[in-house]
Amino acid sequence: MTATDELIRFLDENISTFISAWRQKITISDDDLHQEEVEKNGMRMYDLVKKTIVQPLSSDEIDVLASKVALERVEANVNIGDFINNVNLGRREVIRYIVSSGISREELQPFIEEINILFDQFSYFAVKKYTEVKEDILQEKISFIDQSHKERLTILGQMSSSFVHEFRNPLTAVKGFIKLMQSDHPNLKYLDIISHEVDQLNFRVSQFLHASKKETIESKREYLKLGELLDEVLAFMYPSLLDGSVKVQEGPKKNSSVYASRDELRQVFLNLMLNSIDALQKMNVNRTITIDFKEDSSRAYVHISNNGPMIPQKQIETIFEPFFTTKELGTGIGLYICRKIIESHGGSISCQSDEMTTTFTIALPISAS
Repeated sequence: MTATDELIRFLDENISTFISAWRQKITISDDDLHQEEVEKNGMRMYDLVKKTIVQPLSSDEIDVLASKVALERVEANVNIGDFINNVNLGRREVIRYIVSSGISREELQPFIEEINILFDQFSYFAVKKYTEVKEDILQEKISFIDQSHKERLTILGQMSSSFVHEFRNPLTAVKGFIKLMQSDHPNLKYLDIISHEVDQLNFRVSQFLHASKKETIESKREYLKLGELLDEVLAFMYPSLLDGSVKVQEGPKKNSSVYASRDELRQVFLNLMLNSIDALQKMNVNRTITIDFKEDSSRAYVHISNNGPMIPQKQIETIFEPFFTTKELGTGIGLYICRKIIESHGGSISCQSDEMTTTFTIALPISAS
C-alpha cells in the first residue's frame, strides 16, 4: 500500500474524531444563522484535504467552497478574524492527525505542503469574497443614506420656503414701522439696536430661503469689489463685534472685481463673521478676527481667520455638510449654504484650523468689469 493510500485510509477512519475535536475548539456564536452548516463545511473541507493528497486541486474547486462559506459568514455577521482563526484551527488539527498516522515524517512532508497550500488558497478566496460582499452591503447602505438625505433636504426645502414667506410678511411690516419711528423720533433710544436685531433676524431667515432654492435659480448678479463689500459687512456687524469684544484686523485690500450676487456674497461673509464671533466667545482675551485679501491671475481670495479654539480635523471634513453643527442651538445649514453659494459662483470655500488660528478661505473667479 502506498503512502497516499495509507493516509487516505487513515483520514477516512478518523473523520468523526477530527471533526469533533475541531468543533470543540472553534468560535461559533449561539445566534449564528448557519450553525448547522459549520460542521458540514468542516467535512467538505476534510474531503478537499483528501482530494489534494491524491492530486493538487484547481483554484475553481477551492473557490466554490470558500465562496459558500464566506457568504454564510457574512449572513451570520461573523468577525473575519474569528473566521480565519477557525480555518487555521482546522489546518492545525488536520496536520496533527496525519502526523499521528504512523507514516514517516519524510513521506508525509509533500502531503503537508499541499495541505498548507490548500488552506492558504481557501483562506484567500474566502476573505476576498467576504470583503467583496461586505463592501457591496456598505455601498447599498451609503446609497440608502444618500437617498434619505436628499429626501430630507427636499422636505426641508418645502418647509423652509413656506416658513420664510409666512415669516417675512410680518417682519417686513416691523422693519417699515421702525423706519417710520426713526423718522418721527430720531432721538428715541434703542431704535438703532432694534433695527439691527431685525436685520439679523432677516438674515437668519434668508438662510432657510437659500437652503430651499434649487441650484438652477440664480439671484441678480453684478460686478463687485470684494473689499468694498467686506466694508459694508463690517459696518453692519459693528454692534455684534462690539458686544462680543472682538477686534478686526484687515490686511491691504486688493482691487479684485468679481461678477456675483451682492446679497448672496454678503450672506456668506455675514455667516463666516457670525461664526467667528461665536467661536471667539470661548476665549477670555485677545478675541481677534483677521481678514486678508490675495489674488493671482484668475482668482481672488479672501481669508477670514480667528484665534478661537481649534476645529478638529474630523469636524473640518464635515462642517460644510447640511445639518452638521456643534452649536447647542445651531441649525447646521449656515456653512452648507455658504458652500452652495460660492460654488454656484464658480468658486470654492475651505477651512484650515490649528491651535493658533482657524481660517476660512473663499476663492472666486476674477472678472473684468
